Amino acid sequence: MTPIRNRFAYLSIIIFLSSMRVFAFGDSLRTEIEHIIGGINGKVGAVVLGVENSGILSINGDSRYPMQSVFKYPLAIAVLNQVDKKKLSLEQKIHLKKSDLLPDTWSPLRDKYPEGNVDITLDELLKITVEQSDNNGCDILFRLMGGPKKVGKYIHSLGIKDISIVATEEEMHKDWSVQYRNFSTPAAMAKLLHKFFTGSILSEKSREYLYQVMVSTSTGVGRLKGALPEGTVVAHKTGSSGENEKGIAAATNDVGIVTLPNDKHFVIAVFVSDSGADEKTRDAVIAKITRAVWNSYTGQ
Repeated sequence: MTPIRNRFAYLSIIIFLSSMRVFAFGDSLRTEIEHIIGGINGKVGAVVLGVENSGILSINGDSRYPMQSVFKYPLAIAVLNQVDKKKLSLEQKIHLKKSDLLPDTWSPLRDKYPEGNVDITLDELLKITVEQSDNNGCDILFRLMGGPKKVGKYIHSLGIKDISIVATEEEMHKDWSVQYRNFSTPAAMAKLLHKFFTGSILSEKSREYLYQVMVSTSTGVGRLKGALPEGTVVAHKTGSSGENEKGIAAATNDVGIVTLPNDKHFVIAVFVSDSGADEKTRDAVIAKITRAVWNSYTGQ
C-alpha cells in the first residue's frame, strides 16, 4: 500500500471511530445506585448494558441470586429455538389435563380452564406463561422440553454459564430452599438479554414474537417500569418468591430491555434477594435504579 493510501486508510478509521457514540457511565451513577440499595435490608445485584451505544455498569453483577419466575424467560427462548428448528409449532395443540392445573399456585391458566380437558395452542401457553407468569403453564412447557435441566443445558450452549435451571415451579413450591438452585448472576442474565435482542440467538420472527410478549408483561408494574415516563416501552420478565414465615423475600426481580426516547436501548437486570423490606420498598429499589440509568442516558 502506498503512503497516500496508508494515510487515507488511517483517516478513514479515525473518521469511523469518531462517528461512533461511545457511552461511559460516570462514577456519579454508581454512587447513586449504591445509595439506593444501601437503604434496603437485603442483597441487590444490578447490571446495565448499552445496546447501540457501548456502556456497562455492574454492581454485584457476578453474585448469584434466585431467579424465581425470571427463569420463564430463558425457558421461552429454549421453546422458540425448537420452533425455529421446526420441532415445535406455535399453532400446535397442547392438551391440558386437570392434573396439570395444580391448586395453590399462581395460575391464570387454571382460572381460565378450571376443569382442564381442553386443547390450547403452544402460542397461548407460551404467552400466558411469560406475560402473566403462570406457574402451571411453566411446568407444562418444561415437560414439553424434557425437563428444566435440558433447558439449562441449552442456555449454557449459548455461552451463558452462570444461569442454573434445575427445578420446576412445583418443586420450588414444595421446598423454600430449592429456589436458590435456580439462580442467575445479573451479568449472565444481562448477557442473555443482549444476545437475544441483538439477534444472535433466535430467528428474527421468534425474536420479535418474544419481544412483544415481554412488552405485554402484566406483572411487576412497580419495578423496571415503576419510575419511568409513562408510555416507555419495556420488554421484561419479573420473578417473585413471596415471603417466608420470618417475613424474608428470597427474590424480587425484574430484567428487561428499555427503549430510550431516541429509540436506542439498554438492557438491565436487577435482583433483590433475602430482604426483610416490604414489597413496595423492594419494588421501589428496582424502579429507582432503572430511573437513575434512564437519567444518565438522557441527561436528565
